[in-house]
Amino acid sequence: MANSPLNIVILAAGKGTRMYSRLPKVLHEIGGISMLERVINTAQSLHPDNITVVIGHGKELVREQIQADVCWVEQDQQLGTGHAVRMALPYLSDSGRTLILYGDVPLIDQQTLEELLSTAGKDVGLLTDVLDNPAGYGRIIRQHGNVVAIVEEKDASAEEKAICETNTGIFVLPNCQLTQWLNALQNNNSQQEYYLTDVIALARQDNIPVHPLQVRASWLAAGVNNKLQLAQLERILQQQQATALLQAGVTLRDPARFDLRGQLTHGQDVIIDINVILEGNVDLGDNVSIGANCVIKNATIGSGTIIHPNSHLENCNIGSDARVGPFARLRPQAQIGDAVHIGNFVEVKNSTIGYGSKANHLTYLGDATIGENSNIGAGTITCNYDGVNKYHTTIGNHVRIGSGNMLIAPITIGDRATTGAGSTLSRNCPPDKLTLSRSRQTTLSEWQRPEKNNEK
Repeated sequence: MANSPLNIVILAAGKGTRMYSRLPKVLHEIGGISMLERVINTAQSLHPDNITVVIGHGKELVREQIQADVCWVEQDQQLGTGHAVRMALPYLSDSGRTLILYGDVPLIDQQTLEELLSTAGKDVGLLTDVLDNPAGYGRIIRQHGNVVAIVEEKDASAEEKAICETNTGIFVLPNCQLTQWLNALQNNNSQQEYYLTDVIALARQDNIPVHPLQVRASWLAAGVNNKLQLAQLERILQQQQATALLQAGVTLRDPARFDLRGQLTHGQDVIIDINVILEGNVDLGDNVSIGANCVIKNATIGSGTIIHPNSHLENCNIGSDARVGPFARLRPQAQIGDAVHIGNFVEVKNSTIGYGSKANHLTYLGDATIGENSNIGAGTITCNYDGVNKYHTTIGNHVRIGSGNMLIAPITIGDRATTGAGSTLSRNCPPDKLTLSRSRQTTLSEWQRPEKNNEK
């Protein structure tokens, strides 16, 4: 089947009433991305000829938030899964196969789908599951071991409800029969919907074999109908990701208290403490240590760097052998060089800090360029914003900025300059000189401090 066209249809039109949310169900996130985006990514891993996504409720928002190379099809009336696939027929090839997936079954993986495609061959493939409590699921009906039909829960007899083999809804169907089968579907059932599951009985009528494949773990084919189920799958996903990282050599102090909501690349001997959240794309070099309670989003961290506890990093790059935190915040476009120290309660935004420089305490550095081996005293603020415009601060190499400095941008501090503590500086400071700016200290001897009356 290597040269046979593969079409994939993802059904994502449902409202998700039990989510109790204005957000379309398929846009709820798991592992940091929407359920639908995760399913699309898995579908793309199969390298299909095309992917068609059937949308309905919240379709404008879905198309706005999902930026993917797919064909969008609208199902304005929700008349069942069979009707939804019928909407996608104009986008399917005349030959080959169609794989049916669901936008609210987020953890289905490439391995399972490749096995199903291989099992189906040129016939019908059906992914099944065996549940201890099958209530609510369509039952697989077999005769002499062969699958002959699927009966939905609401249409099942008491005998059929006792069957524990269930339908996951994931099918592989031959395109040469698909139009005929979809047009033959009837809605004479309790839901008055066109069930895609009825194609199994139609395939049997046409003597086309149905090849079932039991999913290796129920969570792979589990759908999400409410926030409880979403949370349960989130924990399963996080457990799977943590296990993979441990097997790859990452030290997780407690795998149950670690969340990866994106992609992590890492070197050797990486240590991650408890309650760390990694979002987006994070790249950790060798011997990186992440302290407890850190949140890191879209960041590159060089080898040997230590991120101390309770630090927040977003859209930033950190060099090798740096020290950040505790309680530091690196905002977008913070470029932290090798061997730099960013200490407690220091915030950096849109600034470049050169090799070996330090800002150890209670400092804000915004829209600034700082050279090598400079020291920024505690309580320093780059005053970069006048309410309308942002201005730049430039600090040279080997500069010593005194504590409590207000650097009013635009301003340049020359190489090897020193500024006095408590200075408010609005003009450029020459290199190799001490610059300070302080008002004259005055004590008013006649002044009396106001006091409250001691009223009972």
